[in-house]
Amino acid sequence: MNHPPVVPASLRPGDTVAILSPASAVDPLLIEGAANALARLGYRPRIMPHAAGRLGSYSATEADRLADLRAALDDPSVKAILCSRGGYGAVHLLGQITPRPVWLIGFSDISALHSLWHSNGIASVHGSMARHLALFPPDDSANRALAEILATGRQPAYEFAPHPLNRPGTVTGTLLGGNLAVLGGLIGTPLSLLKPDTIMIIEDIAEPIYKVERILHQLRLAGILPNLRGLIVGQFTEWKPDRNYSDMNAMIADMTAPYSYPVAFNAPFGHVDTNLPFIESTTVTLSVAPAAVTLAPPDLP
Repeated sequence: MNHPPVVPASLRPGDTVAILSPASAVDPLLIEGAANALARLGYRPRIMPHAAGRLGSYSATEADRLADLRAALDDPSVKAILCSRGGYGAVHLLGQITPRPVWLIGFSDISALHSLWHSNGIASVHGSMARHLALFPPDDSANRALAEILATGRQPAYEFAPHPLNRPGTVTGTLLGGNLAVLGGLIGTPLSLLKPDTIMIIEDIAEPIYKVERILHQLRLAGILPNLRGLIVGQFTEWKPDRNYSDMNAMIADMTAPYSYPVAFNAPFGHVDTNLPFIESTTVTLSVAPAAVTLAPPDLP
């Protein structure tokens, strides 16, 4: 995508938000809780037919999951699509749909669908899903920021704490990223979301240090890692030290040491309760300074 993305229309009170499960099965109570949270924001939730289903580890067959997504995309009254959870299975749907400009919300395995939206020139929201909406209050930082994005179509400004491994600098560029293992599997395909000359965000869960290192070497050999504008290292959770590294961030710092762009560690994106939403394909300014890290639209301080 070499042109500005199409930003879906901001939501208005009464607009419909479809809730669907394109990958793994989810607790139906979380779907109901998410629907209630959306209703409190003034939107009209529509739970798609197979959203609360279960078939092995998936919510439904591939055909039924695809049918739910197609139905949401074919209905012009649907202004946003909330994915109930990640898990595994979104990749099954790639190559079988063409999205229209509607907000897609989700993270983790949903990174595969963000790649599809981006390849079609459409912005989308990397953010928390049904569990967070259902279990956390409306004024929680992630829920509040998601509500702001849906109502305004703009990336919120964030500030977070510095980290000893940070590399300072200020850059402006296109923000792209998500789950590293999912996106790593799409490198070399027409849907690859990880690209040079961007500000890249990465996060992951339950991946050994050496596997994350291997994907970063893939990015290095593909010419992506050396040619970023900036790197934001989100939350890598549920990993264990190995004989080469006692810390995931230390390995990533070593992998990026040859390059001069700014790097921010321990950012609030990923499989944690403070998973702040961000708009894929938007233009942002990243400033990594000794006192704080800021991420904001370029026209904001």
